[in-house]
Amino acid sequence: MTNDTTHNSSSPIFIMGYMACGKTTFGRALGRASGREFIDLDFRIEQRFHTTVSEIFRTRGESGFRKIESEMLREVAEMENVIVACGGGTPCFNDNMDLMLANGHTVWLDSSIERIVMRLMANRSKRPLMADKRPEELTEAVTKGIEPRIPYYSRARIRLSGDRLEDRTQISDTVESFISMHPEIFLAETELNS
Repeated sequence: MTNDTTHNSSSPIFIMGYMACGKTTFGRALGRASGREFIDLDFRIEQRFHTTVSEIFRTRGESGFRKIESEMLREVAEMENVIVACGGGTPCFNDNMDLMLANGHTVWLDSSIERIVMRLMANRSKRPLMADKRPEELTEAVTKGIEPRIPYYSRARIRLSGDRLEDRTQISDTVESFISMHPEIFLAETELNS
């Protein structure tokens, strides 16, 4: 696709935001509700390279990981009817944000720092870098980590609160609300005009 700002109902939906903002939770639920395939970009990288993202960072460094990430992003950007949960840093490197804007619908899942910290506290085992931090240290780390990413996230065409994804009812309500607020993403041109 070109840099046209118009995308059709089969264009990819890219979900971005900071760690623990709910990208995977929202993306999976949106995929189920819309009948689209859900792709977690980090998981796809791990499957392709038969190792963890942490191990790729360790062996290839951040620049090596970001190169792989950009290659995989270009691959999924060519797909149709997919929902892609990006890594927290994906939009911030290698013109990835421009690629997503040019090829699909972009959604910034914006969760409050308090909600992110609460989720990180509850899931310490899944986030080794955050596991030994006290709540106030987590708040400081999240605040410092998210700040430089906001200019990238804010380029997304849609901004959606990720604060209401704590249980099935909230997830369902958030997904239903998103679909009803953005029918152009899910309905073919002919369905929109009828």
